Amino acid sequence: MRELNQQERAALDAVAGHFNATWQEGRNDCPDGCMTISGKPIAVEVAAISERFAVRDGFGIPRLRFDKAVLRTVGRLQALGEAVPDGEAVIVTITAPIRLPAKTAAALEDRIRMCLARRPAPVEAEDKIHGNRIRVRVMKGAPIRMSKVIGFVHNPDSDPEVLLHVTQSFLQLLGEATDHRPPKDFTGDRWLVVAHEDGLLHVQTYRHICSHLSIPTDFGRILMVLAGGRVETLIG
Repeated sequence: MRELNQQERAALDAVAGHFNATWQEGRNDCPDGCMTISGKPIAVEVAAISERFAVRDGFGIPRLRFDKAVLRTVGRLQALGEAVPDGEAVIVTITAPIRLPAKTAAALEDRIRMCLARRPAPVEAEDKIHGNRIRVRVMKGAPIRMSKVIGFVHNPDSDPEVLLHVTQSFLQLLGEATDHRPPKDFTGDRWLVVAHEDGLLHVQTYRHICSHLSIPTDFGRILMVLAGGRVETLIG
């Protein structure tokens, strides 16, 4: 059992209040904290993100796109996950609109393979493909049970650097949290609480990341506690 800091304790207080529950310090079966909701025990992992992800001058807050061309392109890139080593992930950002989805995806596949061939990680590449600006980052410390290629298609005025930083930071946090598993005989749910006072600007990004997780084998619910104790559900 580790010592929780003030921000982490405040986050657990906020979640307990949100669900009209109470929480207690971690035990052997609940590493950080334990809640009981409707008579059901819940092991809670909590982590804080203290970094502020500032948008660079000349860019806006990232706005993601999810049209058919986006879904086809990102879905094709995710098929490259088998080539990504366990514990690593490839983060891809692409500016919208994607006018040539098939050609753009093919060129991106080649670029990702080139990045994966360069060892060791981290590796980063930047280019313009068929009119779309792209960024590729290969990182370490990602959860094993998730899609290994995460793609973002964003408005041209969005800051891709923020998307890369937010995603890498969150994936590393998730990777560390999934290592702290309760005992095999624990029969309750397992939740992750992320305290991030500056998180409201990037809730859409966090939810997109969580959509790639294999929740049944990891966390039944992932919550984010924002400034003022506001609780947002990322997944679950």
